[in-house]
Amino acid sequence: MTSKAPSPLPPHVLREYALLADGERGALVGPRGDIAWMCAPRWHDDAVFASLLGAPSAYAVTPKDDRHVWGGRYEDGSLIWRSRWVTSGGIIECREALAFPATPETVVLLRRVQAMSGPAAVRVTLCPRAEFGRFGMTRLAERDGVWTGRLGSLYVRWSGGTQARSSHGGGLELDLVVAEGDHHDLVLEISTRPWDGPAPSPDVAWDSTEHAWSSAVPAMDTTIAADDARQSAATLRGLTSSSGAMVAAATFGLPERAAQGRNYDYRYAWIRDQCYAGQAMAASGDLTLLDSAVRFVSDRVLADGDQLAPAYTVTGEPVPEERRLDLPGYPGGSSTVGNWINGQFQLDNLGEVLLLLAAGAGRDRLDVEHWRAAEVAVAAIRDRWQQPDSGIWELEGRRWTHSRLMCAAGLRALGRHAPARQGSAWSSLADSIVADAARDCLHPSGHWQRSPDDGRTDASLLLPGIRGALPTSDPRTVATVDAVARQLGSRGYVYRFRQDERPLGEAEGAFLLSGFHLAMAVHQQGRHTEAMRWFERNRAACGAPGLFSEEYDVEQRQLRGNYPQAFVHALLIESATRLAGPSTAPMT
Repeated sequence: MTSKAPSPLPPHVLREYALLADGERGALVGPRGDIAWMCAPRWHDDAVFASLLGAPSAYAVTPKDDRHVWGGRYEDGSLIWRSRWVTSGGIIECREALAFPATPETVVLLRRVQAMSGPAAVRVTLCPRAEFGRFGMTRLAERDGVWTGRLGSLYVRWSGGTQARSSHGGGLELDLVVAEGDHHDLVLEISTRPWDGPAPSPDVAWDSTEHAWSSAVPAMDTTIAADDARQSAATLRGLTSSSGAMVAAATFGLPERAAQGRNYDYRYAWIRDQCYAGQAMAASGDLTLLDSAVRFVSDRVLADGDQLAPAYTVTGEPVPEERRLDLPGYPGGSSTVGNWINGQFQLDNLGEVLLLLAAGAGRDRLDVEHWRAAEVAVAAIRDRWQQPDSGIWELEGRRWTHSRLMCAAGLRALGRHAPARQGSAWSSLADSIVADAARDCLHPSGHWQRSPDDGRTDASLLLPGIRGALPTSDPRTVATVDAVARQLGSRGYVYRFRQDERPLGEAEGAFLLSGFHLAMAVHQQGRHTEAMRWFERNRAACGAPGLFSEEYDVEQRQLRGNYPQAFVHALLIESATRLAGPSTAPMT
């Protein structure tokens, strides 16, 4: 079946999207009940729903009554979302999830329309298009209430649309009325394999998904923000593949700043981000995601040694090079798929690897292979710590202070768990690295500066103090915390570094990761009230679903950048855990 593609639904502001995810892929659902984004079958594959970027594709469940208002919520500790519309004649909910646990080859998207008050009259539109909108459904056929067809090289099956009709856009449309108190199930499957059995039972799929989520996410009762920390843990679980890899975000091409060219593809596993998440979960006591991080990161270190890449696909392959798509893009951005970080050397990643392994050692989770990975990482630090690198912000090659100090932090942390002779050698190497940094990266005012030839402060320099490269009471640590708060803090938020002479908020958005880092840093200094102010301000920088992007536009109170951003959720969890405890440096 071929026909003109439908006009894409216009995008929403990011704070209005909820995430559905099962570890192998993710979908964004907006307030019109529109699935605006989903790649299939896996995170790094092409999108089959991409109206977010202007592709002519759709899967929407929308009230027929135009006079309605939207809301929604996650079911506790899960990524089961309930879209909710109050209409002129009643209340409609659509319960939505990707079936969980998942298989890498097949997407199963569950949608249950529920008439909560009065009858539920909705219009359902199904028009997936493979390869970012290039190819619609073909070979459509209906049998016993189940539609099947092809979607490029993929196979598609849709249950629950018995009365659906072919639409002008090559998809299906269904006008559905559900009696008050009743529900109607829609199950969409997309797979790399032909169908060889019956369509799944909606009741069985929902029961399995509920049970899996109930056992996958810890309570987080020991944190200062249990509900938010628990939801962030569910988000991290949804972003973590069965391979152990956690993608940095579910999306790509969402601009950090309108029309500035700062929009990237984050559907890959960044080593640094995975280490952040593993350390956060170790602090909170969730060993499942800690084990996943240790496994994936150790495998990559053992495979690539001192050539460790900044990021990989969830299957451990190199990240594809950048290429432009013929799509309009999200407003203010462009549709660039793949990432340019291949070939970059990021020295701090080696320190983060050791910090992650130290967190695992503190929980008695390391085996012989993990310790072998640690020795490979230490050898790489010993060989390369004096070389320029691209650093945490992926910039031009310099001898970044943060990179060197994070290696020292990792050496000290894991050295405490190593045999005495080995630990002593690692501690001695850490001392040499810190002394070298102090010779050329200490600002005359006493705080750490970005690099030998850049005297500005940088929010990333909070992290070496938090992680124990130097004692919490060290004058350089204290001065750095104060400098970041004074020079880069504004209205309760923190910026990465001062880009130029413009006001901070005109150059870029506040960096939520750094806001949570500052909360932990001032907490370690014993400034509890100030720590809570930083924490509370940053944890409020989200939309109704409670999801965070990388940056926050303080002036407009809008989310900026790819969404949702895993490392922000990880640092919410860790800071909520640390702030519930004493003001001491974390001992991994």
